[in-house]
Amino acid sequence: MTPMPATPTLRQQALALLLTTDTDAKARGTLALDLSQAVGADEVLAVLSGIPGRPALPLLVPHTELKTRSVRSREGHAALIHALAHIELNAIDLALDLSFRFEGMPEAFYRDWLKVAQEEALHFTLLRDHLRSLGFDYGNFPAHNALWEMAAKTSGDLLARIALVPRTLEARGLDASPPIKAKLLSIDDQRGAEILDVILRDEIGHVHVGNHWYRHLCEQAGRDPMSTYRELARRHGAPRPRGPFNLEARRAAGFSEEELIALNEPGDPPAA
Repeated sequence: MTPMPATPTLRQQALALLLTTDTDAKARGTLALDLSQAVGADEVLAVLSGIPGRPALPLLVPHTELKTRSVRSREGHAALIHALAHIELNAIDLALDLSFRFEGMPEAFYRDWLKVAQEEALHFTLLRDHLRSLGFDYGNFPAHNALWEMAAKTSGDLLARIALVPRTLEARGLDASPPIKAKLLSIDDQRGAEILDVILRDEIGHVHVGNHWYRHLCEQAGRDPMSTYRELARRHGAPRPRGPFNLEARRAAGFSEEELIALNEPGDPPAA
């Protein structure tokens, strides 16, 4: 009798989901992950072509080519929700990629990022459903690929990935959330505002996970977090965060007062 195949490890499942092109299937599959299963922390998994799996639409263009639309128009309102959904879909892929790509970390590392992926999948689902309630769907508007471009730049360096994606690009979402919520409330989109509250609550936790593992890696390597961040940001061309900053959310996400002060310093990119 042929033995049943072993259950794929969580990292193997993360790779399979990362390659999935159907966005709904990716979100459902990520939400369905059982984080109590074996991680496979020391497995060396092949990096396959087709990462990340993407649908045919939306069309991906440079961010400078995206139209600015008034949120007071039907299309502008939907385009804003679409842009948020696109960010959350990218965030699923980013967390899945972190979970599969870098072997040899403690098991808690992988479970942390897969929990992040599940919360990003929930965010995407909430925003996609809201977009559908407005008469549109994901893929109806063009989008940009800046988040994944930074992931590609740092694909061979875990410390740089943690420093420049969750702690830099995703942390910008903490600053952006209050003004976006205000825009939605200005057109009486109460449901959209409620979703933004859920996302902000969870994203504080996601950035906190990034801060925790960044400091773990710096300590392990005997490196100073502040100077290391500046070096990595220069090397990989990370954008400098621009205010106004949501300092309350950034504090809750684990940034130090030294890092928050550095946000407003001129010159090289700061430490957060």
